[in-house]
Amino acid sequence: MTWRRGVFALFAVAAGTNVPTPLLLVYQERLDLGPQVLTALFGSYAAGLVPALFVAGPLSDRLGRRRVALPGILLSAVASLAFAASGDSLALLFGARFLQGVVSGVVFSVASAWIGELSLASGDGAGGRRAAFAMTAGFALGPLASGLLGQYAPAPTVLPYLVHTVLAVAGLLLALGLPETVDLHPAPPPGLPVASPVPLVRPGDGLTVLTVLAPVAVCVYAMPTAVISAVPLLVDLPAAGVAVTGVLAGVTLGAGTVVAGLQRRLGPWTAVVGVVLGTAGFAAATAFTATAALPWLVAAAPLLGAGSGLCLAAGLTLTAQLAAPVRLGALTSLFLAFAYVGFAAPFVIATAAEATRPTLPLTVAAVLSALLALRLLPAVRRGRL
Repeated sequence: MTWRRGVFALFAVAAGTNVPTPLLLVYQERLDLGPQVLTALFGSYAAGLVPALFVAGPLSDRLGRRRVALPGILLSAVASLAFAASGDSLALLFGARFLQGVVSGVVFSVASAWIGELSLASGDGAGGRRAAFAMTAGFALGPLASGLLGQYAPAPTVLPYLVHTVLAVAGLLLALGLPETVDLHPAPPPGLPVASPVPLVRPGDGLTVLTVLAPVAVCVYAMPTAVISAVPLLVDLPAAGVAVTGVLAGVTLGAGTVVAGLQRRLGPWTAVVGVVLGTAGFAAATAFTATAALPWLVAAAPLLGAGSGLCLAAGLTLTAQLAAPVRLGALTSLFLAFAYVGFAAPFVIATAAEATRPTLPLTVAAVLSALLALRLLPAVRRGRL
C-alpha cells in the first residue's frame, strides 16, 4: 500500500493551491481590487504552472520521480510561507501565487505518474482514479478550511497558510519512504537505435490527443474555477462572504472527489458524463447571475465540480493508455498543461461580463460544453475514451 503515501503527498500539495481562493474577498477589501485584478491574481498560478509542467514531467522520466517530486513538495510549504509573509503587498501576492503554480506544475505531473506506477498491481485505471481523488480532495478541503479560518479565526491572511505548511511537511515526510519507479538505465527497445528519441504517443494517436484529451483536460479546471472564482465576484453573496466562498469551493471540488470513483462503472462514458454535468452546471450558474437566486448557485457548484472530477479521472486514465513507453511523465505534463488553460476561465468570464453582461460568457460556456459532449460520442464508439 505504498501508493497511499503518494496519494497523501499529492493531496497535501493540492490542498495548498486553493487556500488563497476564499481569501480573495479579504484581499479585495483590504487592497480595493477589482474583479479583473483578482482573477488575474488567481490565474497567475497557471503562468507558473504550465512552464513547470513541460520541464518536470520529462525531467522525471530521465532522473526519476523522487528527485523531482520531493523538492516540489518541500516548495509547496515554502509557497504557503511566502503567502503568509505577503501582507498587503499585491506584488508579493502575485509572486507567491506564481511560485505556487510552479510547485503544482512539478508535483501534479510527477506525483500523478508516480502514483500510477505504484498502482500497476491494482489494475488498469487505478492510478488515474487515485491521483484524481488525491487532487480533488485537496482542492476541496483546502479552500473549505481556509474559508472558515479566514472568516472566523484571527490573522485571516496568515493562519490558513501556516496550517497548510504543516500539512505539506507531513506529506513530504511520508513521501520520503516511497520507492523509485523509473528505470534510470532502461534498455533500448528492440530494433530502436540508442540515440533515437522515443515519441510522446504511439503512432496514430496524435489526433486523439488534440481532439479528445486536450478539450477534456481544459474542462477539468474551467468548470470549477468559473463558479468558485468568477461568479462570487460578479454577484453579491450573502453575509460572511469569505466563509460562503470557502464552502462553495469545498462543495464544488468535493463533488469532484466523490464522483471520481464512478469511473470504474462509467468506463468509456466517464468523460461524456462529466462534460454533460458541466453543461448543466454552467446553465445553472447562468441562471444564478441572472436572478441572484441562491438555489441556482447551490445546483451549479456540485454539477461543475462533479463534471471536473470525472474529466480529470478520465483524462489521467486516457493519458496512461496513450503514452508511449518511458514517456508517461511527459504526457501527463502535457495533459495537465491543457487542463490549466482552464484557469483562464475566471479572467475571461470577468472581462467579458464587464464588457457585456454576466450571463453572456456563462451561456457561451454552457454551449461550448454541450458541443464537446457531442464531439466525444464518436470517440466512445471508436474506443478512444
